[in-house]
Amino acid sequence: MKTTALSLLGFAVLGLLAACNIGAPAQDDPTRYYLLSDTAALSTTTSTSPTGARIGLHAVVIEGYLKKREMVVRTGDNEVDFKDYRRWAEPLEAAVSRVLRASIVTAPGVANVASEPFPIDQDRDYDVAVEVRHCEGQVTPGGDTASFAATFEIWTAGNTPRLVARKTFVAPAAAWDGSNYDRLASLLSADVSALGQEIAATLPPRG
Repeated sequence: MKTTALSLLGFAVLGLLAACNIGAPAQDDPTRYYLLSDTAALSTTTSTSPTGARIGLHAVVIEGYLKKREMVVRTGDNEVDFKDYRRWAEPLEAAVSRVLRASIVTAPGVANVASEPFPIDQDRDYDVAVEVRHCEGQVTPGGDTASFAATFEIWTAGNTPRLVARKTFVAPAAAWDGSNYDRLASLLSADVSALGQEIAATLPPRG
């Protein structure tokens, strides 16, 4: 009798476990992934001037808090919120580099843009280094905005590089509703493209 009771108890437990597994609905993954887009830059005619500047774009550096895949919203001067379910689909530094390259190469007077590591058989006139300071949403008293800022340096290429220019670029704040992260990615994409155009405009004129 004791063995029979234990067996019945075991069957009951297994039945309950099976019922729990059957009854639990599958949970949809709420995570959404976003890209920086370069469609605006690619829709512009690319420079093919053989006398245009040949640019080397070094690997983009970003602030440490932007290295996470989660999108960031700055909620105070010293406080940021990492959005667990709103993520970049690729490392942000790679995304910024991709959009920058597509933007710079469309500028008049630019022949081509090579990304690091540079091809050994391709000459360069100038090297560009970019450090991204902000690339996020921001909560402000006047409403939520997209926030993007970066510094860039332009150096002559070759064995004796010389600093040509160093600038800080701050994109104008663009209104964002605080919930549409596809819109935030689009606004930040436009900011990165504008940075690319600013870099191209800062290049010294070809002699």
